[in-house]
Amino acid sequence: MKLIINGEEREFGALTALSDLIGQLGLKPDRVAVELNRDLISRDRWTQTPLSEGDRLEIVHFVGGGIDRRRG
Repeated sequence: MKLIINGEEREFGALTALSDLIGQLGLKPDRVAVELNRDLISRDRWTQTPLSEGDRLEIVHFVGGGIDRRRG
Protein backbone atom coordinates (compact mmCIF):
# COMPACT_ATOMS: atom_id res chain seq x y z
CA MET A 1 0.00 0.00 0.00
CA LYS A 2 1.35 3.42 -0.96
CA LEU A 3 0.80 6.24 1.51
CA ILE A 4 2.04 9.81 1.47
CA ILE A 5 3.42 10.70 4.88
CA ASN A 6 4.53 14.27 5.53
CA GLY A 7 4.84 14.78 1.76
CA GLU A 8 6.91 11.64 1.12
CA GLU A 9 5.51 8.61 -0.70
CA ARG A 10 6.13 5.39 1.22
CA GLU A 11 5.26 1.75 0.59
CA PHE A 12 3.80 -0.51 3.29
CA GLY A 13 2.44 -4.04 3.48
CA ALA A 14 -1.16 -4.60 4.45
CA LEU A 15 -2.39 -2.18 7.09
CA THR A 16 -5.85 -2.60 8.56
CA ALA A 17 -5.96 0.58 10.65
CA LEU A 18 -4.15 3.79 11.43
CA SER A 19 -2.94 2.26 14.70
CA ASP A 20 -1.06 -0.39 12.68
CA LEU A 21 0.83 2.32 10.79
CA ILE A 22 1.80 4.11 13.99
CA GLY A 23 3.16 0.81 15.32
CA GLN A 24 5.09 0.04 12.12
CA LEU A 25 6.66 3.49 12.22
CA GLY A 26 7.78 2.86 15.81
CA LEU A 27 6.09 5.99 17.12
CA LYS A 28 4.86 6.41 20.67
CA PRO A 29 1.11 6.95 20.38
CA ASP A 30 0.98 9.42 23.26
CA ARG A 31 3.47 11.71 21.51
CA VAL A 32 2.01 12.10 18.03
CA ALA A 33 -0.91 13.79 16.33
CA VAL A 34 -2.21 12.47 13.01
CA GLU A 35 -4.05 14.17 10.20
CA LEU A 36 -5.50 11.85 7.56
CA ASN A 37 -6.59 13.46 4.30
CA ARG A 38 -6.87 16.82 6.08
CA ASP A 39 -8.94 15.46 8.98
CA LEU A 40 -7.42 15.34 12.46
CA ILE A 41 -7.96 11.84 13.82
CA SER A 42 -8.27 11.56 17.60
CA ARG A 43 -6.18 8.83 19.22
CA ASP A 44 -9.27 6.94 20.41
CA ARG A 45 -10.30 6.44 16.74
CA TRP A 46 -6.97 5.10 15.44
CA THR A 47 -7.92 1.42 15.77
CA GLN A 48 -11.18 2.01 13.84
CA THR A 49 -9.71 4.24 11.11
CA PRO A 50 -8.90 2.27 7.94
CA LEU A 51 -6.18 3.35 5.53
CA SER A 52 -6.51 3.25 1.75
CA GLU A 53 -4.09 3.37 -1.14
CA GLY A 54 -2.88 6.93 -1.72
CA ASP A 55 -4.02 8.36 1.62
CA ARG A 56 -2.18 11.48 2.71
CA LEU A 57 -1.07 11.71 6.31
CA GLU A 58 0.63 14.40 8.29
CA ILE A 59 2.20 13.08 11.46
CA VAL A 60 3.51 15.49 14.06
CA HIS A 61 5.80 14.14 16.77
CA PHE A 62 5.88 16.09 20.02
CA VAL A 63 9.24 16.55 21.68
CA GLY A 64 9.64 17.77 25.24
CA GLY A 65 12.37 20.01 26.45
CA GLY A 66 13.24 23.61 26.69
CA ILE A 67 14.75 25.85 29.31
CA ASP A 68 13.77 25.61 32.94
CA ARG A 69 13.98 29.24 33.98
CA ARG A 70 13.48 28.34 37.65
CA ARG A 71 16.96 26.89 37.77
CA GLY A 72 19.70 29.40 38.19
